[in-house]
Amino acid sequence: MQNTGQTVPPGQKPGGTPEAVRPRRPLKPAVPPEYQAANIEKMDQAALIQILKTSDSSPAGVFQKAKACQRLAQVGTQEAVPPLAALLTDQQLAAYARFGLEAIPDPSVDDALRTALPKVKGLLLVGVINSIGQRKDAQAVAPLGKLMYGADAEVGQAAAAALGYINGPQATKILRDGLAKTKGPVREAVAAAGLICAEGLMAQGDRQGAFAFYDALSRPDIPKAVRLAAMHSTIAAEISLTRPRVRPPASN
Repeated sequence: MQNTGQTVPPGQKPGGTPEAVRPRRPLKPAVPPEYQAANIEKMDQAALIQILKTSDSSPAGVFQKAKACQRLAQVGTQEAVPPLAALLTDQQLAAYARFGLEAIPDPSVDDALRTALPKVKGLLLVGVINSIGQRKDAQAVAPLGKLMYGADAEVGQAAAAALGYINGPQATKILRDGLAKTKGPVREAVAAAGLICAEGLMAQGDRQGAFAFYDALSRPDIPKAVRLAAMHSTIAAEISLTRPRVRPPASN
């Protein structure tokens, strides 16, 4: 190639156009130590409980407590229940506390959640009710039945849903009575919960109770979606290959 003696400007190829100058990517700022979750995810229960017991309400303190609650869902035992339960009234941390509590297989969790029912209102109460339903605490049926008729419709709906998950004879009676005594969104929630309750009865072998509930949910005044689902479940149970067979009378 002939050397023309011309100087090539910086950023330009010989005989070509200037190359696009790529801007440098800004460096990611370092995460402050108080916001690093890796250390908390390795802590044992004792250290996690100490985090929950601190009075630090700063954003960093709330972050650390939230991560501690999540970690306790994995390693928590009965010892972690009181400090977690103490956060059920905390607007920022209640959801994290319930997450930690729900996973701990100890009856003291159910006691703590029932104890919290009269201490919280609104969305915090809805959250506690949801956790009770997830854990299927049969001892909470009576207070949930009262909450179903309260002034807060969202609380009433949550209580009905929890009763459906708990099921059993007492929850079944409360929900069936609720079909006649509730209105609007709460009645819709009662009907939907009744469907879940009936499915639970069927799974437990109480076919008679399940069919009776399906029949109540098949009435014309029941919300259409639930009514059709109840009718479908009735037919499916009747034609199931695993349904109990009535033995013919023995021949002489």
